[in-house]
Amino acid sequence: MKKTIYTLLFFLFTGSIFAQSMKDFPVSEEWLDKIESLAPSDTRVEASVKKIMVFSQHTGFYHWIIPHNNEMLKILARKTGAFEITIARDIDSFDAKNLKQYDAVILNNSNPSGPDRDLFADLLKQNSSLNENKIAELSAKYENNLMDYVAKGGGLMIMHGAITVQNNSEKFSAMVGGSFDYHPKQQEMHLKEVDPDHAMVQAFSGNGFTHVDEPYFFKNAYFDYNFRPLLYIEADKLEGKRAEVSNNTIYVAWIKKHGKGRVFYSSPSHNAQSMDNPELLQFFLDGMQYVVGDLSADDSPMEKPE
Repeated sequence: MKKTIYTLLFFLFTGSIFAQSMKDFPVSEEWLDKIESLAPSDTRVEASVKKIMVFSQHTGFYHWIIPHNNEMLKILARKTGAFEITIARDIDSFDAKNLKQYDAVILNNSNPSGPDRDLFADLLKQNSSLNENKIAELSAKYENNLMDYVAKGGGLMIMHGAITVQNNSEKFSAMVGGSFDYHPKQQEMHLKEVDPDHAMVQAFSGNGFTHVDEPYFFKNAYFDYNFRPLLYIEADKLEGKRAEVSNNTIYVAWIKKHGKGRVFYSSPSHNAQSMDNPELLQFFLDGMQYVVGDLSADDSPMEKPE
């Protein structure tokens, strides 16, 4: 009887700690020191220093991990010496001339507001002197600037919620590999490698990884499967789905080509606690090297499921 009580108390205690660990917390010197110690210090492929713009502005839901991602990316850049990071928040960052100076762009949880889900229009609306027609015209221009930049050889890395940047745009969805549909509650999930031998998942050593996150479901171009999937979760293991799904395999990270450029999407992670796993930091680093063109990986589209 006592053993049963102690066991229950143990799980209640550890469960409480685990739940508390998902709460947001500010970037601190202690946290920075921890990430510094966990982050890889070498890239898989040696190359010249590449310039990356990290766009970290949002107009909709605020992901508290945004500043943590900024610092984590700067740590990866500094420790490896492989990148020069510029944090950007102004819409003029997407001027065609400005984009040309970068080897890649990272969209860091740049969530727009709903239901339009148009980040560029949202940012333009902050200038009250513009009418609706001008906002629509300029929003389309900035979207085309980013798409042309990638098509001509630029890299694009999309972190978690930033897949919603132009969520209702079919052409943007085709470029990035899909659009956000919804997510159930945060929960523990086991992410698994689609192909353990793929160059982009070597960080996980064939075991995938388990963490607490939002399980993302996708729509629009996602069902064209015009990407090379990297990580997946299993729908039947998830709680809170809106409906049963026809394909139990839900891809949550992938790479793909768009013209001459490369795109890397990673749904992990909503929580900075996930960065306590050095394998995830290596995965992000590999993704950065992939989008700037230094890390070669099979990015041919997968076979579409029947």
